Amino acid sequence: MHLCYLSSRVTMPGSPVRRSDAFEHDQMMENLTAAFETRGAKVTDVSWDDKDVNWSSFDAVMIGTTWDYWDRLDEFLETLEKIETKTRLFNAPELVRWNIDKRYLRDLEGKDVRLIPTIWADKATPEVIAGAFETFGTEKLVAKRQVGAGADGQHMLKRGDAVPDMPHPMMIQPYMDAIVKEGELSFIFIGGELSHTLLKTAADGDYRIQSAYGGKETPVEPAAEDVAQAAKALAAAPIAPLYARVDMIRSEDGGLYLMEMELIEPFLYPLQGPELGARIYEALKG
Repeated sequence: MHLCYLSSRVTMPGSPVRRSDAFEHDQMMENLTAAFETRGAKVTDVSWDDKDVNWSSFDAVMIGTTWDYWDRLDEFLETLEKIETKTRLFNAPELVRWNIDKRYLRDLEGKDVRLIPTIWADKATPEVIAGAFETFGTEKLVAKRQVGAGADGQHMLKRGDAVPDMPHPMMIQPYMDAIVKEGELSFIFIGGELSHTLLKTAADGDYRIQSAYGGKETPVEPAAEDVAQAAKALAAAPIAPLYARVDMIRSEDGGLYLMEMELIEPFLYPLQGPELGARIYEALKG
């Protein structure tokens, strides 16, 4: 088996425009390569916008660190559709199209998945932000791009703060203290089965849990009821994915809210789940 790990110019080794968190790409490749080579298989990383790739030379393509797609969305989706005509692609383009805009969360909410209360705004004007403070009765808000990742274009606002220009459609939510009191739980599923779980915590003085902002990750043994809530959310997706990261945060009543279901290009934390590559190989082989 020859797997293509779909990447981007901002994460590929040796790139002059490489992101500061591209070490996560290296961790994924090291884990996958070790697992696949032990089984007589191979993994090659390729930038998704490389025009010279022969996609049919791969037995499967897994969307990996394509961490610039959100600003070139049409081109990215066209590339995925082309790849799918040449080989197996995971996750499937129809699942990507559904998951690429965070309004997919509204579909899940309609299937009884618990979400943080959210206002969906085509334009997050000062008036919209002021109304959100009143609606949620909170002193702090978080505004996120509806199409984006890695906290890019995200803002945390206190009541009375100047509202920055937000040119993209946004989702606006009350700030959740649980993000700094406990952290964010990430459940990694491969082939529908739980692989591993980790707790992501922010650096002192921050609320963003991504490594680019100093966030840390710790493997944990989740409670059975927490796993059940993550599995319920995943089961509500329109198509069963090969891989998924279900990100959740503790609610006021002790349950979990779904923050995001990452089905496109999530980092899957191989250091916290060293059997990840083996699980992916077995899921693809099956």
